Amino acid sequence: MDRRSVLTAGAASAVAFGVGGSRALAATGATEPFQAMFAQLRALGQTAGPSLVLPSLIAQAHSLRDMARNANPAQAAEILALTARYAEFAGWMTQEAGDDRTALWWTDKSVRLAEAGGDRSLGAHALVRRALVTLYRHDARETIDIARRARRDALTDRIRGWAALHEAQGHALAGDYDRCMRTLDLARAHLDSAQPEAGPVLGASNLSDPVSMITGWCLHDLGRTDQATEVLDREVAGLPEQALRNRARYGLRRALAHAAAGQIEHACALTADVLPVVDAVSSATVLTDLRKLSQLLARHHRVPAVQALQPALITSLHHHNG
Repeated sequence: MDRRSVLTAGAASAVAFGVGGSRALAATGATEPFQAMFAQLRALGQTAGPSLVLPSLIAQAHSLRDMARNANPAQAAEILALTARYAEFAGWMTQEAGDDRTALWWTDKSVRLAEAGGDRSLGAHALVRRALVTLYRHDARETIDIARRARRDALTDRIRGWAALHEAQGHALAGDYDRCMRTLDLARAHLDSAQPEAGPVLGASNLSDPVSMITGWCLHDLGRTDQATEVLDREVAGLPEQALRNRARYGLRRALAHAAAGQIEHACALTADVLPVVDAVSSATVLTDLRKLSQLLARHHRVPAVQALQPALITSLHHHNG
């Protein structure tokens, strides 16, 4: 589903809900169904492609916005806070669909919605999301600069922690081991100090130890592939079974690290295991590592394990590019 189709589907669903329905819900302040639906959509976002999640996500965001317009001030603040989370998640799913420009539009929209409801914490989180976009563009300098701004502006330790994680990834891209490790230590300090959040958690919620996982990611980018494989082997094994998107992302990074370490046959076995998950979640960001892995394995095209994997790898690349 292309971006125009996704946006049209979302708008059409919102119209079908109707202004009368939104006024009725606003009168009762009944946001519970939307909170439950948001939890379900987040869970679905871990197991399905963005084209399946985005239409409902956008439709409910429009419906909630209509509810807020018809609510009293206290109810409106609660509704806008939830709408902001819908918009923030729509930004993430749109990036996963490969549309960075619209992803940032949704992220900025979430900030405006949150601020309208009295919550100023999403401003720094929007910078965290921008740092993630520049990271996948392999722009080390911009990633570091944006993540530092996010860390400076953040109102919570959780957002400071995630900003520091992306800053560390920027330092890894730049090849700066010492700054990367120091920033990872800073990220751990912030995340260890973070207080439980009211409402849906911002950002990733399926990583039991995000600092260790990102450390493995960074070690690979720093060329310390043996250390990277050790960390990623341990952390990927601990991912929840239902967290398909994270299993695809970090499982593929694990295979890439093993291939870069010269363990070609093992990398092929890991790739064969994770490719069905990669295809299921259909992620534009995961595709970045899939292409890297394909190029790396192509250098070893005479290895029987690579030859055996090649048809499935080509099919997966065509699936994502199509």
